[in-house]
Amino acid sequence: MSTPSTETSYSGRDNLEAMKRATRYNDFLVNLVLQHTDNGRVLDHGAGAGTFARPIDASGADVICMEPDDDLRAELRASGFDVAASLADIAAGSADYAYTLNVLEHIGDDAEAIAELYRCLKPGGRLVISVPRYFPERICWGLSREYHQANQGHVRIYRKKALIRMIEHTGLTLYRVHYAHSLHAPYWWLKCLVGPTRNDSIAVNLYHRFLTWDILHHPRLTRQLDRLLNPILGKSLVLYFRKPR
Repeated sequence: MSTPSTETSYSGRDNLEAMKRATRYNDFLVNLVLQHTDNGRVLDHGAGAGTFARPIDASGADVICMEPDDDLRAELRASGFDVAASLADIAAGSADYAYTLNVLEHIGDDAEAIAELYRCLKPGGRLVISVPRYFPERICWGLSREYHQANQGHVRIYRKKALIRMIEHTGLTLYRVHYAHSLHAPYWWLKCLVGPTRNDSIAVNLYHRFLTWDILHHPRLTRQLDRLLNPILGKSLVLYFRKPR
């Protein structure tokens, strides 16, 4: 597996296109950010196609995007965003908030990226991070070589304590941590077991129908089940940090 540069040389365009269609998942991540912002200057680290930057900007925040891919950066700039190719191009202490959602696992020198995010934040500024959780993701990689190859842009899978220790070493202070998307972990295990691209599995399709039916007709039940199972099965690890004043 090749190791991307500090900012990441992995654009993951196919994955970005797939993620555009995951509207409920994207809405969840956007809400995570909006719960911790007050419409100040917000830094999107690894903005991609603007999946998160666009709704957050529409909420009233002033979003600056960091995106190393030339084509994606041009698209963001054409949409009116202030865009940087590297965190080094962003002034120190210029962001009230920052978020990096499913990006750190693609970066070769993640410690340097976190140090740069620290530099970009104002004193008292906050950082929201989401990464795949070690336990569910490792099962997916173990069940399916095809899934592993599809995620070859992932340099690592994080363990919670090690990730927190690395981030706090920069001076950031953790103030909240939780897991998310527990109901989707069994779905991906089933898909990896039969083959991630296979569409004729009865078990996978039945589980997907359950998720879709439940989300459409009983969203409150879905949220309650997800919250109950997250400590055990949550597929995403979400961390919140603050830069000391």
